This record gives sequence, structure tokens and C-alpha cells, in this order.
Amino acid sequence: MLLRYFILGVLLLSQLRSFAYSAGAEFDLQGFIDGELHAGKSHVVVPPGRYRVTPRERQHLVLRDLHDVQIVADGVEMICTETTRALSIVHCRNVSLRGLVIDYDPLPFTQGRITRLSADKRVHEIELFEGYPSAASARPQKYEIFRPDSRTLRCDDRYPAKVEAIDGRHLRITLPGGKASNPERVGDLIVIGAEYAPHGSAAHAVECRDNVNVRLENITLYGSNCFGFIELNCDGSTYNRCKIDRRAAADDPVRRGDPRLRSLNADAFHSKYAVHGPAYIQCVARFMGDDCVNICGDYHMVMSCEGPKLRVLAKQAMNIRPGDPVELVQFDGLRLPDGNAVAVERAGTITPDERSFLARQRLDESLRLARGSALQLTYTITLDREAKIAMGGVICAANRVGNGFLVRDCDFGFNRSRGILIKASNGQVIGNRLQGCRMSAVLVTPEYWWLEAGSSNDVTIRDNTIVDCGGIAVCVEARAGNGAIAPSGAHQNIAIAGNDIRNCPRPGILVTSARGLTIENNKLELTEVQLPVASAAAKTQTGETNEIVTIHCQP
Repeated sequence: MLLRYFILGVLLLSQLRSFAYSAGAEFDLQGFIDGELHAGKSHVVVPPGRYRVTPRERQHLVLRDLHDVQIVADGVEMICTETTRALSIVHCRNVSLRGLVIDYDPLPFTQGRITRLSADKRVHEIELFEGYPSAASARPQKYEIFRPDSRTLRCDDRYPAKVEAIDGRHLRITLPGGKASNPERVGDLIVIGAEYAPHGSAAHAVECRDNVNVRLENITLYGSNCFGFIELNCDGSTYNRCKIDRRAAADDPVRRGDPRLRSLNADAFHSKYAVHGPAYIQCVARFMGDDCVNICGDYHMVMSCEGPKLRVLAKQAMNIRPGDPVELVQFDGLRLPDGNAVAVERAGTITPDERSFLARQRLDESLRLARGSALQLTYTITLDREAKIAMGGVICAANRVGNGFLVRDCDFGFNRSRGILIKASNGQVIGNRLQGCRMSAVLVTPEYWWLEAGSSNDVTIRDNTIVDCGGIAVCVEARAGNGAIAPSGAHQNIAIAGNDIRNCPRPGILVTSARGLTIENNKLELTEVQLPVASAAAKTQTGETNEIVTIHCQP
């Protein structure tokens, strides 16, 4: 009898706890998980509920230095109470996290309606909806304008020069330039970045750093001040059925005057410097302020070459190590045979002549002007052979760009830029659905503008469905530092097959700078809109439902 009463008491206490948490009670989620781990448990189950969490050192939850651990958070929602990082996973090996839902209150953006536009559309008067962060929290970041009928993007991003809070619910946004012919209009809906981080802010919702074989499963994100999932220096990460979307009004814990228009402020899934690239399987990413997927490394810029020794400006930190294979690309886009780094040594800082050279290049402003830590430190990299590479060429660690990646059976779209952006090799983009990407659905390219590496070998783009995208549906290209199309051989062994492309502009498929190209069995039903395509050495194949352009390619 006593045992029966004891069991009933435990069940009643559990129900009371679940009720309190579902109402959004404060809960020491970090303390609970740490306590279970310190007790020696390798399989931790977090009790279901909606928990409001206060950050410590700009992070709401940290998993650090864990090995062979499983954390199950099915039915658990973490409400982040400041617009700083939700979760950091650092120096972990063979760790899995399942089921966690992440949202923010207050949100990292605010939302409203345009009530007035100046004649030149430089000045936008905004009334914010109830339930969204106040005008004082708005920041000149990620300003997007949506159609009120379809609730999709009206136009490209706008970049405010000034954001003024008129009162608690009204903003005045001033743009650096405007035109009366711009498409935005009174009555359009807007979203703009917002911040509440009294204890300091760290970027991104989920950051994975220096991990091996970390698996995130059924993780849902409804907000982020920047990227959703970012991984740095990881090896063999898996993201299975992870979801990023704008939260439905019926499920929103806060009553709002208008349903959410945005999920995250920037990229959904971003991988940098991965040894073995990430696997994104059955994931969802919709309504972000930037790309759905970006897998890349960093280029460092060559300033001079003498035999096997290169003087190199590091983009940020130098991540080429002795023994690494390296990719080498000339300023004119010619990809040289890969080499190996024998030695990497510090060699001072940028010179005035080098700074002057950068200022004239086709680079993002922070790189072109060498601001902050960008392109400040110089290194001498000794290769295993002589190299003839002129000033403005680039070099990267060819084994730290995400090779071996997989993007399979995902649902992406309705975002302001690219769908799947690949700068890695030995990977597959298979069976995905991409709808409403404002730019290309699948883009394989290095980007000199950002010094994001690298070129791609042995990549398959197969059996994807692409609908209503605004850019070239499948684009494989390489642009040189001097702006020209790179010669063939920048990319090698690219296969584009069995894709279904509908209601996208012409050409449906564009490939440049490739050697070993296969394009077959793609179905293209394109609009009459024709996007501009570089004319150099173009070969066009046009069929009844097929339009493909290849430039500077060899079989």
C-alpha cells in the first residue's frame, strides 16, 4: 500500500512539474544536464516542457568536452530570453542531441507594415505589430519587405543607413539611396533585425565547433540573430530531420498582431572548414534571411611567390597546416595542380603596397579595406614544389572545405538568396525539393568576393525538384579574381542528371569552367524570362523543354 501511494505521489509531482514547465517556467536546463552527466550518465533524458532559459556568458546552453553521450530532449522547448546564442557544442566526440525546439522571446527581429513612403522611397515609415519587439530594439540589419497577399518577398533586401524609433511602435527607416520606381509600396509588410542582449551577444542559434561525429536529430529552430546551425572545424557531422521555419500563429507562445514572416535572420545551415563534410538529411529550411546551405572553407591571398615559397595574407586565422594538400588558383582563375604545404610560418603584417592592391580588388568591403582582423597577418607557406602564382592568386587547405558532404531529401526555399551553395568536393545533392529561392536553387562555385573556398571535384546533382526560383536553377561556375570566367578545369567531374526544373528563368542549367561534365535526363519547363549569361565561348543546347548553357567546359 505504501509503495502504491509513493508511486502515485511521484506521478503527481511529475505532472505538476510538466504543467509548470509547459507554461514557460524558468528552469536551469544547463544545471539539469550537467547534473545528469556528472552522475555518470551517458544517456540523458530531459523532462518534457517549455522552459525559459537565461544565458550564461552569452549562451543559453553549452555542451563541452563530451564523449559518447546521448541527450534526448523530445518534447522540450527552450525559450531563449536574450537574442544571443541558444546552444554551443564544443570539442565533443560521438555525441547526439535529439528533439530540442528553440525559440526566442523577445525575437531577434521585429515586424510591421509600411504606412508611408517618401517620393523617392528612401524613407520608410513603419508601424510595428503588437507582440513584436519595440522600435527601440530595431537594428539596421536584414531589412526585408514582403507582399501582404502572398507573404513572400517583394524585392531584394534593403540596407538601411539609419533606423529611428519614433515611439514604441513606430520606426523611420532611411536608405542610402532610393528610386520612385522601386517595387515596395504602402501596405507592404516588413521585417528588420532586433536586439535584446543586456549581457552581451554571441552570433548564431546553434554553433558546433571542433567536434567529431556529432549528430543533431529533430532539432527545430524558430529564430536566430544570424545563422541557424553553423559548424566550424568539424568532422563528420550529421543533421537529420532538423527544421527551420517561421512559427505558425496557432503554435506561437506569444500572441502577435500578425503571424511571423521570418524564421532566421541569415543562413540556415552553414559549414566552414569541415574535414569530412556534413550530412543534411530530410532537413527543412524556409523563410530565412539568406542561404539555406553553404558548405565552404577559406581562401588566403597570395602576395608574392619565389620558387616554392609563397607570401600569403591570411583571410582571418591561418588554417593551412604543414602536410595539408592545398588548392592553388591564379588571379585570372586558372586552377593550378594541387600541392602540399611543407611549412607554414608567420611573416609579419600587411604592407602599404599590399593594402593598396587589396583596395582595388573585387572583394567585400571588409576584405577590400582589410578591416578588423581580415587580411592583416602574413605567412610564408612553403610548398613541396615550385609554383608560379602571381599577386592576387589564392590558396586554401583543400582538406578543410567540407569534402564528402551530403544534402539529401531536404525541403528548402522561400529565402532571399541561394538554396544549396557548394564549395566542396566528393559530395552529393540528391532528391531535394527547392521552391521559391530568390536566387539559384543549387549553386556550385568558389566566391572570390568573400574569399570562400574552394573549387569542386566529383559532385553529383541528381533527382532534385526545383520550382519557382528566381535565379538559374542549377548553376556551376567559377569567377576569377579579375572578374573573368575561369578557364575549364576549375571544377572537375560534375554530373547533373534527372532533375525536374519548373517555372524558373532561362537558362535552366548553366555550367562554366568545368572539365569532365555530364548533363543528362533533366526535365526543364522554363519561363520566358531570360537571365543574362556571359557570352564567352558559349555552347547552347536547346530542346523542346530543355535549355542548358555550358561555357569554358571540356568533356
